[in-house]
Amino acid sequence: MSAMDTGTLKSKRKDIDGIGEVLFERSARARYINISVRAGGIVRVAVPIGVPLGRAEKVLTEKRDWVKKHQRKLRESEHTQKAMLANISSSNTAEARKVIRDRLAQLAARHGFKYNRVFIRNQKTRWGSCSSRSNINLNIKLVFLPQELMDYVILHELVHTKVRNHSPEFWKMLDQYVPGAKAMDKQLKKYSLRLLEAKLDG
Repeated sequence: MSAMDTGTLKSKRKDIDGIGEVLFERSARARYINISVRAGGIVRVAVPIGVPLGRAEKVLTEKRDWVKKHQRKLRESEHTQKAMLANISSSNTAEARKVIRDRLAQLAARHGFKYNRVFIRNQKTRWGSCSSRSNINLNIKLVFLPQELMDYVILHELVHTKVRNHSPEFWKMLDQYVPGAKAMDKQLKKYSLRLLEAKLDG
C-alpha cells in the first residue's frame, strides 16, 4: 500500500488542468478537506492527517467550477485595485487624507464619540488602530475601499475609544453603529493591503 493510499504522504504541489498549480497541504488542524483561493488565484487545499492526498485531489476536481469562479472574481478584484493605484500620485495624497479626516470627524460627531489626535499613514499591515490615549491611526488606503467599509473601519476605531478590546461588549456596541459588524469585518478581509501598496508620499 502506497503512502498516498494510507494518508501519510506529506504536502505537495501539483498542476491541475484548468486551475493551475495547487498546494495540497497536510494539516493537523483541519477536520475536513478545505479548499481556499488566495491572492493571485493561488489554490490551497488543506488535507487532514490520515486522508489520502488522492482523495483531496478528487474533491478539488469535483469543485473545479467553484474554484475557477472564485479565481476569476479574485483576479478581477485585484485588477480593479491595481487600476485604482495606477491613478494615484503624490499630488492627491493630501486630498485623500482630507477625505478620511473629514469622514472621521463626521462619524464621531454624529454618534457622540471623542478622540484625541488622528494620524493617517500609508501602512502595510493594518487598516486602523486606537491607542490607550484615544489617538486614532488610519490607513490612507481606506480611500480605495467602498464607502461602507471605510465607515466600518472608522467606527471600529471610534468604538475602541470606549472599549479597548475585542470582547463581546465591543462587538455589541459596534453593532449599534454598524449592524452586522462581524459580517462587515469578513468582507473587509477580502481586500488585501498587500495588493494596495500605493506609492504615496508621507
